[in-house]
Amino acid sequence: MVVTVSTSRYAKMKGGADFTDEAGDVAVSAAEGDGHSVTRRSLVSDDRTMIRREVKRFLAGHDDVLLMAGGTGLSPRDITVETVKPFLEKELEGFGELVRRLGYDEVGSAAALTRATAGVAAGKLIVCMPGSPDAVRTAMAAFVGEFPHMVFIAGG
Repeated sequence: MVVTVSTSRYAKMKGGADFTDEAGDVAVSAAEGDGHSVTRRSLVSDDRTMIRREVKRFLAGHDDVLLMAGGTGLSPRDITVETVKPFLEKELEGFGELVRRLGYDEVGSAAALTRATAGVAAGKLIVCMPGSPDAVRTAMAAFVGEFPHMVFIAGG
């Protein structure tokens, strides 16, 4: 399941304007390119209720991995991490550390501005990535191959 969190893209979608969801497109492409199926995709605003609804939908469904792109920065609107963390039973701090490390090679110290994180809830994997397409590409390249193993271990 892929969820893009973006107030500006959500407003364009609701307003009927043309918009692109490059971050979501990159996440889908990387997942499918590694042989995974993306069964659901959505776009929500930086809104706690909307984000929670998507996490609950994921946890109640049959998907094993929730990929969230956006809302991990420092803006007051960036609330994905705070909204998702209460659902996590175990946090994978190494995910965010690696995303920031790899991002440093690409954009320098600005990589430290992301609060990317991942964790497990109910035997499922939740990944919170930055909303830039390049950051999603970096995060997915680093971890998509580990998803089956992570889900297997998390599921007990």
